Amino acid sequence: MVDHLANTEINSQRIAAVENCFGASGQPLALPGRVLLGEGILTKECRKKPKPRIFFLFNDILVYGSIVINKRKYNSQHIIPLEDVTLETLPDTLQMKNRWMIKTSKKSFVVSAASLTERKEWISHLEECIKHLLTKTGRQPCTEHAAPWIPDKATDICMRCTQTKFSTLTRRHHCRKCGFVVCADCSRQRFLMPRLSPKPLRVCNLCYRQLLAEKKKEAEAGRRQMEPICSAIQGYEPSSGDDSDKSDDDKAEHWPADTEFYTSEVSWSSFHS
Repeated sequence: MVDHLANTEINSQRIAAVENCFGASGQPLALPGRVLLGEGILTKECRKKPKPRIFFLFNDILVYGSIVINKRKYNSQHIIPLEDVTLETLPDTLQMKNRWMIKTSKKSFVVSAASLTERKEWISHLEECIKHLLTKTGRQPCTEHAAPWIPDKATDICMRCTQTKFSTLTRRHHCRKCGFVVCADCSRQRFLMPRLSPKPLRVCNLCYRQLLAEKKKEAEAGRRQMEPICSAIQGYEPSSGDDSDKSDDDKAEHWPADTEFYTSEVSWSSFHS
């Protein structure tokens, strides 16, 4: 890894340059021990169509945003902790080549590189950073991932009922659980998924039934676990000298075009070493 670059002047300058490009719309990125490893433009498969996005790889986070003026101004900054990231290589399609999926518990999406070599560079450095970070923190890899949204143009009909045809008047919707493109009638329900949002999200009818069944199953399992405890409490007889006192627990808070890789000599990329 490149931990030796942490807190060096050149690394500070590189991070400051990224912060300046995002301006007031972005979050501060400089932290003790944080290193900017590389940057580049990848094509992100968005809901409407594929769009170029600028990506910055740090030793602990992945940052990306929309390009206003390349190397000068970016906006719509997104920050993804690398310890939450899992990668999956995907096959080429007629429209997109050199694809892979970036999966996290909150959001998953597909990106593609300009060449196979560039994809290998990105995946190699991402995997190295993730492995190093998980080893350092002692955390296990993330196993729960949000489903990527299927692009609007992938289908002209609802992917659940297969009857409703989309048009200017008939809107497309996305199920936040499975990512399918669905009609309004097939996605009238909302369900609270805390790892995705503090508010209930739109889900398709099938996912809604599955989520309800899972919730009911979890509640039943919790009830069975509590039965022995409740029985023990009911059979307990306190001595005459016991005093009841209120616990302070009631007051406790709830806890709730050009890529640059800096460690290679590839023309489109360079990684710091």
